Amino acid sequence: MADPVTAGEGREPSTAADGAISVRRALISVSDKTGVVDFARGLSRLGVEIVSTGGTAAALREADLEVLDVAELTGSPEILDGRVKTLHPRLHAALLAARDDPEHMETLEAEGIDPIDLVCVNLYPFERTVARLQVSETEAVENIDIGGPTMIRAAAKNHRFVAVVVRPESYDAVLAELEDSDGRVSAETRHWLANEAFALTAQYDAAISRWYGLRYEAFPGHWVMPHEKFLDLSYGENPHQKAALYVEVGARSHVLSRVSKRHGRALSFNNVLDLDAARRVLDDLEPAACVIVKHNNPCGVAIGEQANDAYEKALACDPLSAFGGVIALNRSVDGALAERLHEHFIEVLIAPAYDQDALEVLKQKEAIRLLEATEQRDYEPRERDVKRVRGGLLVQ
Repeated sequence: MADPVTAGEGREPSTAADGAISVRRALISVSDKTGVVDFARGLSRLGVEIVSTGGTAAALREADLEVLDVAELTGSPEILDGRVKTLHPRLHAALLAARDDPEHMETLEAEGIDPIDLVCVNLYPFERTVARLQVSETEAVENIDIGGPTMIRAAAKNHRFVAVVVRPESYDAVLAELEDSDGRVSAETRHWLANEAFALTAQYDAAISRWYGLRYEAFPGHWVMPHEKFLDLSYGENPHQKAALYVEVGARSHVLSRVSKRHGRALSFNNVLDLDAARRVLDDLEPAACVIVKHNNPCGVAIGEQANDAYEKALACDPLSAFGGVIALNRSVDGALAERLHEHFIEVLIAPAYDQDALEVLKQKEAIRLLEATEQRDYEPRERDVKRVRGGLLVQ
């Protein structure tokens, strides 16, 4: 293990002519430890020295991995119950030094600092914490990460020389590239990782700002609504357009929460709009009910003793407009109802469940999308309604 006092001496340049960097030292400090042991083990197999902190270091040592405590690197112990452990010039110099700047590298050598080539950090679960009902302000504040975003931003700023990994979903791809490239990470990958990193810290700060703002003001001076991509859609409002569904970070439910696809192609922009409208109407109906929506407008809504009755009544409201629509039911679909549904062109059908006979009938049509909603009445009450207008938002 490198001596932190002399670590910077004689280190060969880590950046190749093609822009790839060699990863020789990694800093790992994560709140979400999903997959981190396997990631660290893969780095260790490649000869990468691992620097870590607190609970992450303990988890890695428990897996028989050799780890250098960040306190050994900085020369300073953790203080204030762990609130200050990575906020140190020696650590951030190792992250921010430009490897092609002779003065920077001379400074590192003079200070005995070895550069850090890869940073694996994720953040305290602030969004998950404040999403819980009745969370106290003290608990929320204790889940505001300070050192994590600082390390992430430093590494992302210096992505010409440092790879920054902030999502467990990226571990396998990064490790595969290192294994296939003799321990190197390409400039293209580092740029992509830096973008992920800045997006994460922006989202994190936005969630904090939104929570504080809406806690004390109905209409705060800045309206911040962080969203993350949930699903790529088959096309937009028109077939030549591309589209994706983004969901609000921290929301306890959304249009496709607890929904699984049983059959059919990917959803389109219009499908999701119509599904949202249908589920909002259905959410207010307790008896067996059916809602048919076309172009974001209900063209049939009915209740009945059973799902079959509700469907027949809803279809009778406007059979012409129902062609190619979205149908939402709050009761299971059996074989008999499936036979009736099979007689019409349906874009999307959503229901709590389908029996085997129903699936066999409905799957005969390739075009239909069959969705299963595992929980009905899934919408949380909206405290505020937001509508887009040109160049802005209306909030009520």
